Amino acid sequence: MASAPARRRPPNVLVRRYAIVPLDRLSLDATARRSGLHPDLVRRMAALGVVDASRDAHGRLWFGPGAPATLARAQRLRAGLHLNYASVGLVLDLLERISELEAELRRSNAGCRSDESWI
Repeated sequence: MASAPARRRPPNVLVRRYAIVPLDRLSLDATARRSGLHPDLVRRMAALGVVDASRDAHGRLWFGPGAPATLARAQRLRAGLHLNYASVGLVLDLLERISELEAELRRSNAGCRSDESWI
């Protein structure tokens, strides 16, 4: 039985490799790239508390895996509602609290058999 010839990649083809395990933190550049924002703006939003960030021993900023989505949402709020960045942080906090309350209400109504539930 003859073995199949090995496939060779042309030298000008870019190959991307992705991590199999999810990342627990993202660098400033990766966060900026994934959110579609400039790194300086991401740094500014972190300073204002719009998104959580931590610093390592060298002073570099690191973000959680959900930071790009939060930053993109903040930018949509800013553009759509013409809010300043400090207000965007407050609106994001309120939206998160509303989501928590709705989830709690759904859990409490899960055992209810009545059709009168408004959710």
